[in-house]
Amino acid sequence: MNEQILQQVGSLLAGTIRVFTPITFAAIASSFSARAGVVNMALDGIMLIGAFFAVFGSFLTGSAWLGLALGIFASVLIALFFAALTITFRCDQALAGLGINLLAKALTIVLLQAVWNTKGKSAIVNGIEMIRLDALKSVPLLGDMFSETSPLLIILLLSLICVYILFFKTVFGMRMQVTGENPAAARSLGIKVERAQYLCVMISGVFAALGGAYLSICDVNVFSRDMVAGRGFIGMAVSLFGANHPIGCLLGGLLFGFTQSLQYRLQGIGIPNQLIQMMPYVLTLVALVFSKRDTSALTENQL
Repeated sequence: MNEQILQQVGSLLAGTIRVFTPITFAAIASSFSARAGVVNMALDGIMLIGAFFAVFGSFLTGSAWLGLALGIFASVLIALFFAALTITFRCDQALAGLGINLLAKALTIVLLQAVWNTKGKSAIVNGIEMIRLDALKSVPLLGDMFSETSPLLIILLLSLICVYILFFKTVFGMRMQVTGENPAAARSLGIKVERAQYLCVMISGVFAALGGAYLSICDVNVFSRDMVAGRGFIGMAVSLFGANHPIGCLLGGLLFGFTQSLQYRLQGIGIPNQLIQMMPYVLTLVALVFSKRDTSALTENQL
C-alpha cells in the first residue's frame, strides 16, 4: 500500500514538473516586459509561433536544437512586431496583443497546411532528448521527478537564478524598474526608455519561445494547432501573483503545475469533469486575490 501511494505521489509530482516548466517560462517572459512598463498581451501568440517553428526547424534540419534556435528567432521577430506596435506606434497593448494572438493562430494553421498538408498536427519530429540520471531512479519521489530531466528544465532553473541577479543586482535591472514605474523620471536620468522597452520585449520573446518549444519538441515532439492553449495568459497571471519576481514566478508556476497535475488524476472518480478542469484556474485566481504582496513597497526597498 505504501509503495502504491509513493507511486501515485511520484506521478503527481512528475506531472507537476511537466506543467510547471512552460508556465514558468511564460511567467518570466511576462515579468521582463512588465518591469519595463509593457504588458505583453501577445505572449500566447509568441509561444505558439515558438512552438511551431521549433518543430519546423527540427523537421527541416533533423536537429531539435536547431529547431529551438529557429523557434527563438521567429518568436523574437513577433515580439519585435508587438513592441513596434505598442512602443513606437502607441497602439493599445491589449488590442495589439489580441491581434498578434489571432495572427499566430491563423498563421500556424496555414503553415501546417502548406508544410504537412493538414490543419491538425504536424509530422513527428526529432525532439530534445531527456537527460537520464540513473543514480536517482532508486530514490523515492525524486526519482519520479528527475530521473529523466529535460534540458529545458535545467535551462529554466538556471534562468531563474540569472534573472534574479539581473533584476536586483545589476544597474540594468534597476534602470528597467525605473523605466516601468516612471518613464519621465527615467528619461531625466538619461535612460533611453524606448530602447530599454524594446530590449525587454525581445528578451520576453526568447523566454516565451522556450516555453512554446518545450511543449512541441520536449513534451510530444509534434506541433498541434492551438497547443499553447492559453498558457501565455496563465503565465501572465502567475507573474502578477509573483509580483514580477523570479521567486514568485517559481512558486506560482509550481502551484499551477500541481493543481493541473492533480486535475488529471482526479478525473474519473465521480466528480464532474467540468468542475475538475476549472480547478487550476480557480486556484490561480484565488491566489491572485489573496496575495498580500505589496508590489510598490517591494520596489521601493529594492531601489
